[in-house]
Amino acid sequence: MNEEMLSSVAVNCPYCSSGFELLVDVSQGSHATWEDCPRCCAPIQVAVAVNEMNGDFEGINIGRDDDIV
Repeated sequence: MNEEMLSSVAVNCPYCSSGFELLVDVSQGSHATWEDCPRCCAPIQVAVAVNEMNGDFEGINIGRDDDIV
């Protein structure tokens, strides 16, 4: 993980609505991963969107473990 390529994003847990900062590694390009909520420990799907042309972070989608993101 390249620390220069980390973006901090404010998100809310789709289960308990707790807000927290999520560190996103954009050096991997667009990808899907899982993070656990720091409050309720529920699994959260994270879909990271990175521009393929310039490598800029475009955003994330998060969802519950049974959602399609």
